[in-house]
Amino acid sequence: MRLHGDVSDDEEEGAVMDPALLSPSSPPAGAAAAAASRLVVGYALTKKKVKSFLQPKLLLLARKKGISFISIDETRPLSEQGPFDIILHKKTSKEWQRFLEDYHEVHPEVTVLDPPNAIEHLNNRQSMLEEVADLNLSSFYEEVCTPRQLVIMKDPSSIPTAVAMAGLTLPLVAKPLVVDGTSKSHELSLAYDEASLPMLDPPLVLQEFVNHGGILFKVYIIGEAIQVVRRFSLPDVNTYDLLNNVGIYRLPRVSCAAASADHADLDPRIAELPPRPLLEKLGRELRGRLGLRLFNIDMIRELGANDRYYIIDINYFPGV
Repeated sequence: MRLHGDVSDDEEEGAVMDPALLSPSSPPAGAAAAAASRLVVGYALTKKKVKSFLQPKLLLLARKKGISFISIDETRPLSEQGPFDIILHKKTSKEWQRFLEDYHEVHPEVTVLDPPNAIEHLNNRQSMLEEVADLNLSSFYEEVCTPRQLVIMKDPSSIPTAVAMAGLTLPLVAKPLVVDGTSKSHELSLAYDEASLPMLDPPLVLQEFVNHGGILFKVYIIGEAIQVVRRFSLPDVNTYDLLNNVGIYRLPRVSCAAASADHADLDPRIAELPPRPLLEKLGRELRGRLGLRLFNIDMIRELGANDRYYIIDINYFPGV
């Protein structure tokens, strides 16, 4: 099976964000200079995220805009630190969530990016896409949907029967059900035949594979700002693959900055970005439904169907 190199699904490299986008609102013109000089962003991030996100280029840009980044000491009460205008975080422990929620109850004026209970919605691949499935996003001739999928909680031996009853078509992409920030939670597999399905390791989500020209669109949403980039993805599956491949294929992690396809020589019908009005409507609807302001959507276009898009993953505070 041909693959586009060893690339990653949620890599933390090259993440440089315009810090002005973190501002909760635009201050009045007369207060702009004063507000800029005292905007303080407290951050609670993993060491990996600090290294990738708080790069010198970002910090220099932030200083020019009057924005300070201050590390939060998680061993001390938040009330003893700051004061903060914004709290930026990517921590998953229950203790941190309680810590942050208690602080926000006392300081509702502080913008939290994003509320822990909203982030939790993306920690499960079943609930992650439910909001998308409920959307009616027909825009002119475009359609946005999710691949047909099945959740398997346990008992691998029952998977073939469950797949048959659900009417899913092979091959199937297998993804861990829980997204917890570990490398294991981004491991993907492709199952070609029914006999191999009991080899999978629940709990997991099985998604029908959709041919998409080997290109994935990463749609970054920061408040109302939207940026889209192309990434090389998994290659299409053809008749030869279906006839000659059996078993479970562990897939390379896909779509990091190293797999950029923005300057590749691609068929225009594959490379064309999703329509801007559609993305704006999608971003607006998902911000409201998910309660998030800092996330990205992994989207593909069905090969040969230029008006049909599939959302296959949503990530909070992703790498670029």
